[in-house]
Amino acid sequence: MTSLGFLTDGRPAWGKSAAHGAETHHLAHHSADVAAVFLALLDQPHWRARAEAALGRALAADEMRCLGALVFLHDIGKLAPGFQAKAWPEGHGLTLRGHLECGWLWANLPRQDALAGAIAHLARWPGMGEWLAALFAHHGRPVQKPGSGKASKAFPLLPGYDWQAEETVLGRALLDWFPEIAKAAPPPPAPTFLHFFCGLLTLADWVGSDRRAFAFEAQFRPDYWQTAQERAEARVATIELGTSPPLRGPAGWGLISDHPAPRPAQQALGALPADEHLILLEAETGAGKTEAALWRFAALLEAGEVDALYFAVPTRAAARQLHGRITLALRRMFEVAPEAVLAIPGQAVAGDAVGTRLPDFDVLWDDGEKRPARWAAEHSARYLAARVAVGTVDQVALGGLQVKFAHLRGTALSRALLVIDEVHASDPYMTETQGAVVRSHLALGGHVLLMSATLGAAARRKWRGEAHGDLAADAALPYPAVWTSKGLHPVVADPGGAKTVQVTAHSGWSGAEAARLAIEAARQGARVLVIRNTVARAQETFAACRESVPELLLSVNEIPTLHHSRFAAEDRALLDGAVELAIGKDSPLGGRIVIGTQTLEQSLDLCADLLITDLCPIDVLLQRIGRLHRHKRPRPDGFASARAVILCPEDGLDPLTHRADNGLGAFENGPSLSGVYVDVPGLAATLDQIIEHPVWQIPAMNRALVEAATHPEALDQVAEAHGWQSYRMRVTGKALAEMQTAGLCVLDRTVPMLMPNGRVRCFPDDEKIRTRLGEEGVVLMLPDGTAGAFGRPITRLALPAHWSRGLTGEETTSVTPGLPVRITISDRSFIYGPDGLQQGGGDDA
Repeated sequence: MTSLGFLTDGRPAWGKSAAHGAETHHLAHHSADVAAVFLALLDQPHWRARAEAALGRALAADEMRCLGALVFLHDIGKLAPGFQAKAWPEGHGLTLRGHLECGWLWANLPRQDALAGAIAHLARWPGMGEWLAALFAHHGRPVQKPGSGKASKAFPLLPGYDWQAEETVLGRALLDWFPEIAKAAPPPPAPTFLHFFCGLLTLADWVGSDRRAFAFEAQFRPDYWQTAQERAEARVATIELGTSPPLRGPAGWGLISDHPAPRPAQQALGALPADEHLILLEAETGAGKTEAALWRFAALLEAGEVDALYFAVPTRAAARQLHGRITLALRRMFEVAPEAVLAIPGQAVAGDAVGTRLPDFDVLWDDGEKRPARWAAEHSARYLAARVAVGTVDQVALGGLQVKFAHLRGTALSRALLVIDEVHASDPYMTETQGAVVRSHLALGGHVLLMSATLGAAARRKWRGEAHGDLAADAALPYPAVWTSKGLHPVVADPGGAKTVQVTAHSGWSGAEAARLAIEAARQGARVLVIRNTVARAQETFAACRESVPELLLSVNEIPTLHHSRFAAEDRALLDGAVELAIGKDSPLGGRIVIGTQTLEQSLDLCADLLITDLCPIDVLLQRIGRLHRHKRPRPDGFASARAVILCPEDGLDPLTHRADNGLGAFENGPSLSGVYVDVPGLAATLDQIIEHPVWQIPAMNRALVEAATHPEALDQVAEAHGWQSYRMRVTGKALAEMQTAGLCVLDRTVPMLMPNGRVRCFPDDEKIRTRLGEEGVVLMLPDGTAGAFGRPITRLALPAHWSRGLTGEETTSVTPGLPVRITISDRSFIYGPDGLQQGGGDDA
């Protein structure tokens, strides 16, 4: 038998441990903490309403108590000596085991007197297998049942630690603290309710495991349940999982803005009743959709329909800018404003405060304050549990995929108004994954607001679950518009929102040609925005401008630079602020050039005098044009009228069906279509609109323009006219394949957690499931103190997928300081500086 002479004191079972076992919290206490948090959450109106929507009926008081008893058993596997030994001194000789596996093994032990006899009550509850599957998924994902023959090995009888005696302690606590289990039972584990329960349990476990709120007590105390309830109630309130604080006043327009009256799109949204759960707002860029969404949030708060807000946008740059706007708006809306969390992984931002992660999983905030409500900002899996969060759509999609913490994200989101801005920007895969989240959210009684300036009818009908329509009818629909369960609600034209844009197709899209056009305009005093389809072409344009007019370029710390995705996160934050200062709403007059990629095209409040952009799909082009003359403000001579120059290939579009160039088209003999924009018929239709209509009236022409270049009927006609039918079929097939791929990855909350054969439905490998299709590159971890492109410390750099082949990310990274920084990993060399990350590292790089 294993020698455990050092365990002569008959150690109690611990549920939480610190300092290598020197400090512990009794297992019964930790179990009580989590159960108390779970019940405290269910006491909140919004969590209760969502739980009852998942169940399809009201929850009885005894049923909730029985659910609390189940939650009390979530860590029952920690009784196993192989788990307890993790906090014991070395020399025990035991095989260490995970408590989730041991939970299943405990359930397989053939003992009728388990849990001081309480097992007899649990055994009569229906669906215990499903409940156990949910209980043992509380670390973020379901866990498969191990072989039953391992049970006795996991629970040996040992001197100094009597797991059966400790189990009796838990059983007596269960009977004393949850006496309802003797006569009542939890509700049947219907799939939708069970998935919701799983997420709420994970949330409760995370809250109840925080030592800042639940101090350790190593020795069991029979009256601890009262302490757990008091601590749980206080913690749920302080980290803002309870009822929302009151608004500063009635949820009218005056609460949102100082403007005397709302704009038409804002008024249309503000007039909708609170019982509309799915709303789609179509309005031009600059129509005030953000303020409209905040007004809707305030109205739903006032009506008691929601208790939180998640505002999703396509890019990190857009999230950072919007986060600042939302932070200011919340201070206007609330007497005591919640801090908006910036939901970007790798960062901890709450309101104006920025946190630095410490080695012990704590966070040091730069304002020196330790506000409990910042709890949600300290881990990406908790972002959706924030009172208000602003982030990318990826965080939403993670709640709809079979990935770790999907249940937590979906349940946490359920009490919130979910706003998805620029829904047109999603590819078929992303649309499917986001659609799964929206459907689940609505099924729980949640509220969703979808917004877009350029949503085509085909995409809109998919979001609304409608059949396809014909081109003529769809193109004739009013715009702007609001869509609800009652159908279309036309929005009156905004007399101050009309914009006339001269669009010109320019033959030639080299970096030198784009730079020539930009320099010519900037020398005339124009603030020029140049958006290229690829990082390589943006860097090429930047190099040409820097050679001639470095003083006119976007700069950070007086270092000329550009904006794209291949910068470290720390430098991206500096770039985002610099772009807004250079060509934002309040940017000063004077010639300057901002060069970037898709990172600058959406959801950003920019106001350029001239736009130079590569040809791209019509919806994307309209978004880019939305950064042009966005506000009424002084313009330099010659730029009083909005102009957009669209760079096109010199040899036409047909070659793009055989070889890709500048992010457009695809290679003829490739195994699949891959690229930034592969729909050449759609690009041709966009170019047709530019040539046929050199002056665009926005928003009056938005509907017609979008349908002419995105509607399936229109694209079929273009493909036939150019002889691209087979290519068009490949594009359509790619979209269908992406939708099918998404269908395999989506978490279906209507499916039981157990399969008919009794096995647990486990998630696939997380590495094989992503929020966006396409390969992912490795992330280089940089040595401490590495200075980035602008002299500030950076910690990591992500390589593009095609630069990562053959690398695992575990290789040693060597860094030579300087500007640029020179980086070596394996047999690869890179340089990183104001241009961003580039291949090569020689003197001529």
